Amino acid sequence: MRLFHEEIFGPVAALIRFNNEDEAVDAANDCDVGLASYVYTKDIGRAARVTETLQAGMVALNTGVVSDAAAPFGGVKQSGLGREGSKYGIDDYMSLKTVITGNVNVQHRSHI
Repeated sequence: MRLFHEEIFGPVAALIRFNNEDEAVDAANDCDVGLASYVYTKDIGRAARVTETLQAGMVALNTGVVSDAAAPFGGVKQSGLGREGSKYGIDDYMSLKTVITGNVNVQHRSHI
């Protein structure tokens, strides 16, 4: 079904019937996009397994809220590379420099 293989936006609840946990995860991962996934369960073991194996940049567990200003926002696969928001969102705009120096005498001055 097209709905399950494309990235959709808007208030849409796409539901699919499954027989077991593996079948549900396989169906969720069987697409080229991976912005967000939503998992509802009372089983903490299942929550850990499913959230770990879902191919999505963000997973909401037992909530419809997947975004927060303090959390990095972004997807995987064709849903994007990198993150926006949070302290991790600045990484794509930064340039790191490594300086390795040998055989240098550094003299520290004390102002005390």
